[in-house]
Amino acid sequence: MNRKWTKEDVEYLKEKWGTVSIPYIAQKLNRSVNAIKLKAGRLNLGPMLENGSYVTLNQVAIALTGRPFSSYYKKSWIENRGMPVHNKKVMNNTFKIIYLDEFWKWAEKNRSFLDFSKMEPLALGKEPGWVNEQRKKDYKSNALQRKDQWTPYEDDKLRYLLKQQKYGYAEVADILHRSEGAIQRQCTDLGIRERPIKADTRRNPWTDDMHRIVVEGIKNGDSYSLIAKRIGKSERAIRGRVYNKYLTENADKVRAMIGDGQWGDNVPEPNVKQALYLSHTRGKCQKSLTDLVELLKYRTLCMMKEVHK
Repeated sequence: MNRKWTKEDVEYLKEKWGTVSIPYIAQKLNRSVNAIKLKAGRLNLGPMLENGSYVTLNQVAIALTGRPFSSYYKKSWIENRGMPVHNKKVMNNTFKIIYLDEFWKWAEKNRSFLDFSKMEPLALGKEPGWVNEQRKKDYKSNALQRKDQWTPYEDDKLRYLLKQQKYGYAEVADILHRSEGAIQRQCTDLGIRERPIKADTRRNPWTDDMHRIVVEGIKNGDSYSLIAKRIGKSERAIRGRVYNKYLTENADKVRAMIGDGQWGDNVPEPNVKQALYLSHTRGKCQKSLTDLVELLKYRTLCMMKEVHK
């Protein structure tokens, strides 16, 4: 027997129609998908661009971030990371949509970039099995680091810790429950000249086991902050190590390069500019450039002698 629609149910349906998926509305109102569609039709809410296989780009943005789609997401998601977006025409209007099966494949490849802790379960309907596990990891990662506005007390504490000149980035971040990137930005914003001390790598040298943990973490979609906690190094150290090997800090790109391999597999060849900045190739690159300059000088000298003969 059909349950009577309450005023609150109707208001919720009107508010959410067109911004979240029908399965999500059905779950929240404890009704079937067909019941939601029928009621929406009777209320003349207009066509819903979602039939179980695709959703609007705006729905995806709201589900993932709580905000409507904007030019920032266009560049970050579509242009930089290749989100598969299509055009859908309804009557005289054209909408940007994304097929759910394509979205989940894209999301899995970019799970280190996305934050699933902000996405309510089933916001886009049925989810693949890996999503819930990733959501738990993102909750855990976010719990380690605050993202709210800095307070005057925290600013003073940051200044005090830096003046001691005995804490590294990882220690300061751990004490203040902020990311290492946030510590660096706040130092710049406040005009603080002191910086956390550099870690003594001689006391905690890199080992094969550490590299194995980094690879496992990247493959599992763990954040750099969580990986850093496991091996007792700073997040900056992890990012630097990864960049020196794979020429990018983007964990999703590194995961694709590694595939089923281990640390050091499928590393890209650095160009000249990159090689000059990498510690393990700088000397070799500089020597090659010096040899090239000497060779050019020799060739130029030989050509000048030929001309004067």
